Amino acid sequence: MSATEISMEDEARVVEQLREGRDRIYSELSKTIIGQHDVIEQLLISLFAGGHCLITGAPGLAKTLLVRSVAQIFHLKFGRIQFTPDLMPADITGTEILEEGADGHREMTFVKGPIFANVILADEINRTPPKTQAALLEAMQEHQVTAAGRRYDLEEPFFVLATQNPIEMEGTYPLPEAQLDRFMFNVLIDYLPPKDELSVVMQTTSRRSDPIEPLFSGEDILRFHEIVRRVPIAESVGAYAVRLVGATRPERDGTPDFVNQWVSWGAGLRAAQTLVIGAKARALLSGNAHVRIEDIQALAHPALRHRVLLSYKAEAEGMTIEKVIDQLLSTIGTEV
Repeated sequence: MSATEISMEDEARVVEQLREGRDRIYSELSKTIIGQHDVIEQLLISLFAGGHCLITGAPGLAKTLLVRSVAQIFHLKFGRIQFTPDLMPADITGTEILEEGADGHREMTFVKGPIFANVILADEINRTPPKTQAALLEAMQEHQVTAAGRRYDLEEPFFVLATQNPIEMEGTYPLPEAQLDRFMFNVLIDYLPPKDELSVVMQTTSRRSDPIEPLFSGEDILRFHEIVRRVPIAESVGAYAVRLVGATRPERDGTPDFVNQWVSWGAGLRAAQTLVIGAKARALLSGNAHVRIEDIQALAHPALRHRVLLSYKAEAEGMTIEKVIDQLLSTIGTEV
């Protein structure tokens, strides 16, 4: 599937389709998912912006169900990989096998792995060692797989939606920083409020949920990607995103004292790119004609929480990455 060029005449129609589709998406997801509005919004923004998403939460919070439901809505080829301690890289990307043809001639044939799909659910990605986790790096960045010296392109659109358990849980391996940086967002999914939890219990124990109806095709998603990039952003708003990300880097000119004290490694350039493209998608979904400062600020937590590494001193003093980002948002001015 190749990218679809959009004429200026069709742009307004696609924008309207995208905005109307947001309400329809929430309506369809409500058949299986209750609450978690912020989680769904951040997941949709990453998809419409063409980014991968990491979903972090304890077992039993419907992370897998959410990803599978989203894949159904977009009518995309879905692939699920259950990450386990004994999973090998070839179990993800595929492997070459020796096959004998009808004429008796033998040749090596590449058998594609589950990575060859549009939406990949990397379930419990931190249950497998870093060597196997790294098998996703090329696919996530280049949208291709290399095996035995040959490159195989992945079908577009291509998303990796990975779930992970909190790293404090037994039997988990922290993801390498290089791989974490390739996830557009790290979305936290938490326990539901009592009222929503009661709704889940009553709904799931009384009847089967209605099937989710597909709303969009892969071609629609590719058109959305192009439209998102056309959303205008003022240079001053882009400069704010760059300042916000730059302030996470310790021992630099202008870095706040609390960052020098509590942060050992800051976010890189990809974080600023994530904030801008994500803010464009958020503005479009919200019905705004351009990106606002509020769009950047709303995405600071999912864009930065996995890209900023706290120091041992911060951990000893009970400081969390969420508190550091909150303080950054209150410290970094929005003026040029």
